[in-house]
Amino acid sequence: MIHKVSQHIKELEFMKKYPQELYSLGNESLLLRPKVSIVGTRRPSNYTRQFTHNLAKALVQRGVCVVSGCAMGVDAIAHYGAGVENTIAVVANSLDVRYPAINRGLIQGIEEHGLMLSQFPATFKATPWSFVVRNELVVALGDVLVVTQADEQSGSMRSVEFALKMGKEIYVLPHRLDESRGTNQLLAQGLAKPIYDVEVFADKYGVSPQNERLEKDDFFYFCQTSPTLDDTITKFGERVYEAELEGIIAIENGLIRLV
Repeated sequence: MIHKVSQHIKELEFMKKYPQELYSLGNESLLLRPKVSIVGTRRPSNYTRQFTHNLAKALVQRGVCVVSGCAMGVDAIAHYGAGVENTIAVVANSLDVRYPAINRGLIQGIEEHGLMLSQFPATFKATPWSFVVRNELVVALGDVLVVTQADEQSGSMRSVEFALKMGKEIYVLPHRLDESRGTNQLLAQGLAKPIYDVEVFADKYGVSPQNERLEKDDFFYFCQTSPTLDDTITKFGERVYEAELEGIIAIENGLIRLV
């Protein structure tokens, strides 16, 4: 059911102006998780497709929620790579409009298992300026911005401008000369950092547990921060020792880590 978001979202304080209205459809608890924004061209190369998908999947394994704009190309691939239950889609239209039509199935899945966000009231259809508004919100939500492929004059580069104003780190995939000129330009100017290894980048957000079926709950996210044993017991009590017996965590030098 579509409703106005009542909770204050601290990440949106990065925006030029905090949204007067914000509408949601889905699981708002995803807003509490670590988040990475992934954007890029609507016409990605096969290389970009593969590594956008791999990156989103690696981040989710570590408890990160992927944020994107639900457009064709890189956006949709990022959402699919994350899985609909681990993604936030920010759109340039109202939530009663499923756009673009080619992504209707993806949008429906995110509505049911992930989270859809919009700043626009019912029946609003996307316009050129509303995509700019959407881009700012996508960038604000993420801890960092990843641009996997972009031309010099593109909406993705507009997202980069927002990230620079917000002081957020920008990461890009390395590309060959004359490919993805926008991201190559960012590297040349020292405005972005390259991702040479997807797993190493994702490790910034924690570890990928050996048991891929491990429930990504509050205990999981808390343990990703390598908390002290005392703090973990205070918060979760006997569950700490149950998790140790199950082989979910290890206790080393007074600290908790996932295994």
